[in-house]
Amino acid sequence: MLELKNLYKTFNPGTINEKVALDGVNLTLNKGDFVTVIGGNGAGKSTLLNAVCGVWKPDSGKIIIDGSDVTSMPEYKHAKFLGRVFQDPMMGTAAGMEIQENLALASRRGKIRGLGWNITRKEKEYYKGILSQLGLGLENRLTSKVGLLSGGQRQAVTLLMATMNSPKLLLLDEHTAALDPKTAAKVLELSDKLISENNLTTLMITHNMRDAIKHGNRLIMMNAGKVVVDVSGEEKKKLTVEDLLKLFSQASGSEFNNDRAMLS
Repeated sequence: MLELKNLYKTFNPGTINEKVALDGVNLTLNKGDFVTVIGGNGAGKSTLLNAVCGVWKPDSGKIIIDGSDVTSMPEYKHAKFLGRVFQDPMMGTAAGMEIQENLALASRRGKIRGLGWNITRKEKEYYKGILSQLGLGLENRLTSKVGLLSGGQRQAVTLLMATMNSPKLLLLDEHTAALDPKTAAKVLELSDKLISENNLTTLMITHNMRDAIKHGNRLIMMNAGKVVVDVSGEEKKKLTVEDLLKLFSQASGSEFNNDRAMLS
């Protein structure tokens, strides 16, 4: 479903600010894989995600999504394969539009649209149904402006919007980092549910080691633009934070230095 072949990306090459962000990354995700990505600041996690999204092109290597080579495609062409939830709950939705209007935009994405904008009764019933799964009472607030929702409510709506058309690849970009612990746990629980029900291939970036271990069927750890740890299946299920730190040290030859991740 996703193949990254020998990806390299260097920012500001030939200057004192030169930064190797991706250093020969090879990664394959099969259909239904839910991969969590952990790593310290500057490890290459965000660069990897942005390369998949087409925000910037790799210096060399290939990005293949669902059999299509998208390496040289502009960002908007990558978008048809992807669903993405950002760290900032303010992104991914239109604050000045109603909940039902945001859902309609997501539902009609990529489809031929007529001149009318009316939301049908059938669509409203469908939106009520999927919103009721959240357990947040939003099914009774279809006409509320999204900008009036709390951060957790808004992130839950964004998650619905990103998954409702079953994208080829779902990208979760530290999507609980800006939420309080209780709300973050609720959003992660919802993420698990939607990913499992729709068998979505997913890449989730997180700074939280415990979340990286608890969620998904596979975990990769990055350092200095490389994948240095890759565990899955039963090995992943048995992992502890201490095990993960030990694996990182063995693979990279250095200590993992990111208090935010270690203390989470």
